[in-house]
Amino acid sequence: MNPLTEKQIRASFVNASRREAAQATLPDLEALDWDRLDYLGWRDRKAPLSAYAVVPVDGEPVGVLLRSTDAKSGGRRRRALCAWCEDVVVTEDVSLYVARRAGASGRRGNTVGTLICTDFRCSANVRRTPTRTELGDDDSMRDTIVELRIDGLRDRSSRFVTEVLRDA
Repeated sequence: MNPLTEKQIRASFVNASRREAAQATLPDLEALDWDRLDYLGWRDRKAPLSAYAVVPVDGEPVGVLLRSTDAKSGGRRRRALCAWCEDVVVTEDVSLYVARRAGASGRRGNTVGTLICTDFRCSANVRRTPTRTELGDDDSMRDTIVELRIDGLRDRSSRFVTEVLRDA
């Protein structure tokens, strides 16, 4: 993912008011390893039910404001498969995130939701070493499996954001 500035991130939000975008607590952008991120996602440490994801769509960053009823807020999380990274190893730290749709549809209260890793670790999950079960007897497939996972994450996260934008 291309490195983003605070201004670019705040301007990228499609389903948040200017006030919501201005009040978002951003992560430490200098500490991020942008080369190993397929999207930028974080929970707002000042507002535990708020989270954000900035996903490249057609080469442009598109930010969405997300809400969770269970992300680190004391709610009971269930074992589930993240819809973005589809990691079969990490299934106990997945939360339901809901995004208001962009535009008039969102102002009418329409939302779209999906299961995502609670701490947005999808980029790390897809880069983990494949298990023996995933590889079988063919160690030469290691890099191919990781690349397929990365492509899948990029596609699924982009499709979610495109769905937030639908009818905007």
